[in-house]
Amino acid sequence: MARIDLDLAHSYKPDPQQDADYALLPLKMTFDDGGAYALLGPSGCGKTTMLNIISGLVQPSHGSLRFDGDDVTRKTPQARNIAQVFQFPVIYDTMTVAENLAFPLKNRGVAPDRIKARVGKIAEMLEMSGQLNTRAAGLAADAKQKISLGRGLVREDVSAVLFDEPLTVIDPHLKWQLRRKLKQIHHELKLTLIYVTHDQVEALTFADQVVVMTRGKAVQVGSADALFDRPAHRFVGHFIGSPGMNFLPASLVPGAPAGSQSLGVRPEYVTLAQAGDAGALPATVVQAQDIGTYWLVTAQVGEHTVRLRLAPEARAPQAGAAVHLGLVGPRTCFYAADETLIADGSPA
Repeated sequence: MARIDLDLAHSYKPDPQQDADYALLPLKMTFDDGGAYALLGPSGCGKTTMLNIISGLVQPSHGSLRFDGDDVTRKTPQARNIAQVFQFPVIYDTMTVAENLAFPLKNRGVAPDRIKARVGKIAEMLEMSGQLNTRAAGLAADAKQKISLGRGLVREDVSAVLFDEPLTVIDPHLKWQLRRKLKQIHHELKLTLIYVTHDQVEALTFADQVVVMTRGKAVQVGSADALFDRPAHRFVGHFIGSPGMNFLPASLVPGAPAGSQSLGVRPEYVTLAQAGDAGALPATVVQAQDIGTYWLVTAQVGEHTVRLRLAPEARAPQAGAAVHLGLVGPRTCFYAADETLIADGSPA
């Protein structure tokens, strides 16, 4: 395993002149040895470009990449000792499950008894011990992708294992099981894992640290709790959560911090208030939806939409009702004109 340090930028254009010309804007980032990371963001945000730069499939147009302090910017994927698992299964259909899992080890001259032990361990972790002698050609797509995952995990000497949306072909009901299994494998094997996805549930349940990306920029690196409670950028507040964070002009809130342009508050932290409560804003209910485990209430504050989540046993106000909403509390965030979090977000 390795500590991976990035200090680079990348453009697929020969002479980039503006931010829009870069697939990855200049960034400095470290992936610690043995950590589990996810690169999370919408299509085109730069996450796969970053993954391919780490693996050596793409060479950065600016800057450098280091593994444990060693400059690997121009080294091949083989020289970097990387294992990569792609979106669709990459296996040999004519081989058995055991032969597929053993292939990366045989290529490196690992002793047969060690290969057998390692293949057995990985197959057990992936719950494929009973299929070791089955030819891969006869397996379903999800089983084939489990073999791909196993081929990435079977080597003990890799610098890192990189996953590029590996659960795309997996049936939805199996995705949760495989995410849980990958997390368990990480804790047991202590490999450095970097996982690309556009699915926030995958990222937040798999990774210890999530890198949220947009428009070629990493806007926040943090735990699931940090991303949810203190989004460092408005995009994080919008992208993380279901539904995402509410945003209103800070000018609507008495005592908003100096320099703030907008207020951000999660639907979970909006409350129904009384007319005389400090900071309570009048609103009109547009819709109240019974989601089962909570009520999702949509209201209008002037021309701005605000959503709040209420407990299932609460008496949700009906459409057309006049209410007051409490938007300011310990978990309310305030953002500057550049959409970044104001460090001390407490109203003055």
